[in-house]
Amino acid sequence: MMLENQAELKIAADAAALAREAASEFAKCAEAAVAQRGRFSVALSGGNTPRAVNELLAEQYKNSLPWEKIFFFFGDERHVPPTHPDSNYRMANESLFSRAPVPPENVFRMQTELAADRAAQKYEDALRQFFQLPAGSWPQFDLIFLGLGDDGHTASLFPGTAALNESSRLVVANPVEKLKTDRITFTFPVLNHAREVLFLVAGGGKAPILREVLRPSNGATYPAQMVHPEGGRVLWLADQEAARLL
Repeated sequence: MMLENQAELKIAADAAALAREAASEFAKCAEAAVAQRGRFSVALSGGNTPRAVNELLAEQYKNSLPWEKIFFFFGDERHVPPTHPDSNYRMANESLFSRAPVPPENVFRMQTELAADRAAQKYEDALRQFFQLPAGSWPQFDLIFLGLGDDGHTASLFPGTAALNESSRLVVANPVEKLKTDRITFTFPVLNHAREVLFLVAGGGKAPILREVLRPSNGATYPAQMVHPEGGRVLWLADQEAARLL
């Protein structure tokens, strides 16, 4: 289904079907990128829904994907050590990296044991080196996974936070007052230069915000609505429960 902003919406029967669809999309993007450019760059997101996708990739695609040519990044991260239960890296390591033949050097985690500003700068430096970026240019990820928060945030771009207005940095430390913590996140220009952005939304609790983001009625603007890749694709994958109000 095409949406008004040229994004696409696919609705899966349930959470398991959603994970299968997302894993299949990952595999298709990976194979196309490797065939065309010799490598596949992907940014992962955290949360329970991506965990199921990661587990499927590790189980069903373990022997069929060119893992040595797949390079993993993170669109955002909690400012906690990499061993912390809330760490996006820890979740991805447990569900994917340790179970599939992913070369350790192909995984780029945010160094969240450092001060948040320092971790953000080092991750930006890592992106610039990996993508060989000239000054003033932006990386072009083959695929970026995103989620949708109940308040309309995506990555760690929360409503009312300073990072929403960042136009020159690739990665920033974003203080989130309501959470009393810093988050480290890609900025909108990075998201909006991707070849494909894939939103994963599951569960009936997300139905109201998904409706407001995709079919706005109250005039509000949510961070997730600001993701519009230049020349890229936006695909929303939602299960029936999340999509029940559309």
